[in-house]
Amino acid sequence: MIVPPPAVESALAGLPDAPGVYLWKDAEGKIVYVGKANSLRTRVRQYFADDYAATPRLALLQRTIQGVETIVVGSESQALLLENNLIKEYHPRFNIDLRDDKRYPWLALTMGEPFPRLVVTRAPADDGSRYFGPYTDVGNLRQLLRVIRRIFQVRSCSYALPHDAPDRPCLDYHIGKCKAPCVGWQSREAYGRMIQDVLLFLEGRTLEVRARLRERMQAAAAATQFELAAELRDALKRLDQIEEPQTVDRVGGGTCDVIGLARDEDDACAVVLKVREGSLVGREHTFLVGVEGASEGEVLTAFLVRSYLALPSRARAVLLPAPPADEAALAEALGETRVAVPQRGIGRRLADLADQNAIHLLETLRLETFEGAERAEDPVYAVGRDLGLAVVPRRLVCADISTLQGRDTVGSIVWFENGRPRRGEYRTFKMKTVEGQDDFASMGEMVGRYLRRRIEENKPLPDLLLVDGGRGQLNAALDAARAAGAERVPLASLAKRDEEVYLPDRAEPLRLSRRSPSLRLLQRARDEAHRVAVTFNRKRRTVRALGSELLSIPGVGPARRRALLERFGSLAGVRSASREELATVPGVSTQMAERIFDHLQQKS
Repeated sequence: MIVPPPAVESALAGLPDAPGVYLWKDAEGKIVYVGKANSLRTRVRQYFADDYAATPRLALLQRTIQGVETIVVGSESQALLLENNLIKEYHPRFNIDLRDDKRYPWLALTMGEPFPRLVVTRAPADDGSRYFGPYTDVGNLRQLLRVIRRIFQVRSCSYALPHDAPDRPCLDYHIGKCKAPCVGWQSREAYGRMIQDVLLFLEGRTLEVRARLRERMQAAAAATQFELAAELRDALKRLDQIEEPQTVDRVGGGTCDVIGLARDEDDACAVVLKVREGSLVGREHTFLVGVEGASEGEVLTAFLVRSYLALPSRARAVLLPAPPADEAALAEALGETRVAVPQRGIGRRLADLADQNAIHLLETLRLETFEGAERAEDPVYAVGRDLGLAVVPRRLVCADISTLQGRDTVGSIVWFENGRPRRGEYRTFKMKTVEGQDDFASMGEMVGRYLRRRIEENKPLPDLLLVDGGRGQLNAALDAARAAGAERVPLASLAKRDEEVYLPDRAEPLRLSRRSPSLRLLQRARDEAHRVAVTFNRKRRTVRALGSELLSIPGVGPARRRALLERFGSLAGVRSASREELATVPGVSTQMAERIFDHLQQKS
């Protein structure tokens, strides 16, 4: 077990086996990460387990934390919501962050007033109003507001009616945009019926709005109220004109919210498509940062809890692209909202459409972040130019070796296509012919096996093969490539110390600008290969440690070892469990629990 800081070590002993929230703090006492757990004792201890598979981001968190605070709650769903509130309050640097979380405007219908108004706000509050949004496109918001005020006659003044009222109506009355409830020329009941039509319109239920207007028009005509009937007729015409362009947006699916998700490295984009009565009536999106190392389900849960749950106007059904993390707790937090992950039919087509929107928006975000000519340059072309390659390296692979004192030597090769990781092409290797610690020989074995396999399977070879290391690793990879019959594959190496690039035909290393897009792409590929190799090495060491520790206990075989690991998550979790907790594992008797406990305590 990794030795935690003193303040954390003293807190670990008193952690309860109960759901709650934990807050990691740095040396200055600032909260740097907020997490939730079904069992605080198990989850918090995992951060200091020997087999903790930390991404570079979480490894930095592990080095940063100097203290911990825990809050116990009654259920996992309460922990989920408390985590959300604390993240919004403290904005910890290591949590997934919703970009521009508080900037987007909302439409608020002030239902708490006798004569409600339709106003724009950027700070929704629990004041009885009905909120619609947030609107990421302010232009769309203003157009919607103009449409509503043209069809319906919602007052735009700020008087606190009926107590605070003017002596005479304003200009809106004279140009037909208001019926002057401020001076009593429109009753509260009539104004309320109009507000109900506005609510239906904002919820996308335009068919009901038209039906209500038509009924009132016919009733007014039957009562010889021809002026009112004419006004309602004109409102219907304007509504029909508004609806005509939307006939192309008939997508089916009834009434639901469809969520799409796209992610790329540290960024992600979540999209909500609003489908009402089979019509696509709107789209909202949120950018998230700090998602590196988080699973798709964790990113989806962060968006649902921190953004989607905050929407006052939600459909009773929501379609997701994948199952979220903490599914049971999230279902409780969503209440009556029905959640589904469609696999086929119209639901799947809608989910795919939402994903396409998310991908497009994320691409737009990444393009907008490149400012200036140097940053706007395509890094793939920059690598080809700076390294003097004959072909643009659209298929870039990077190789790295990981070992611990010559044991469990493994390697990884990661694949980048057009500057982005393609994880389906990642490969990991266990050394077969190299004994002890020999990075050069290990690199040669791995590169040779990889290239021969690509040739045998008739798969495309990389446009550039980058190795982590200096001249020695590069020469070993060159020899292996020649032996495999892949002499035409360009090779280079990137040394960590000074970030120098070694090339086969250059005597001196190439020094690229630290700000150059080409060096940044090479570093990203190198760091990713290092992460994959270290993770695989740690996994191999964990398997060996588990085999030697647990299987050496008399009576513990593969089945009991598997049951223990499934219950406690890791060897560190088994070692920290009490005799009573060990006895709750299927297949482990009280006597066996005593034996396991005594054996592991002697080894610790």
